[in-house]
Amino acid sequence: MENARTAARDRDTEGRARNARPRDGLGRPLPYGTQGVERQPEGVVRTPAETVAEAQALLDAGKPFHAHEVFEDAWKSGPEEQRALWRGLAQLAVGLTHAARGNVTGGARLLRRGAGAVEEWAAGSGERRPFGMDVEGLARWARELAGRVEGGGSGGGSVEAGAEAPRLRGTP
Repeated sequence: MENARTAARDRDTEGRARNARPRDGLGRPLPYGTQGVERQPEGVVRTPAETVAEAQALLDAGKPFHAHEVFEDAWKSGPEEQRALWRGLAQLAVGLTHAARGNVTGGARLLRRGAGAVEEWAAGSGERRPFGMDVEGLARWARELAGRVEGGGSGGGSVEAGAEAPRLRGTP
């Protein structure tokens, strides 16, 4: 029997709780009826090259929250030996999301955690450029951004996500 609380919850086609509120480019919920940014579909299985390309396009468009969802799909559907890499990349994207939202502590923490995760994965796997990605450059970018975000004042605090987006494969 449904009570008033569960009856009002948004559900997906499988009956799982899923907030249907529209969201902005940084994943923040907007009021019902507001035009939001189209959400990334969940559970999409992509090749690693497709994952990197889709995530880079979203990062470049200033949508790191949505890029995080692409990385999360790869983390959850990919081979076990790659999951830590994709999870670390998702942490980098959500760290940028928090930094762009003005969450200094959370953004810096997730950027550093993601940097450590991708470096640890690279060291353990022996791969320095998985799927063409510049792991060392990404870790450097994340730590530098975390420091600037924490620095506050001029150039610190909240950042513009599109302008700060990393180049997953290094410089073009």
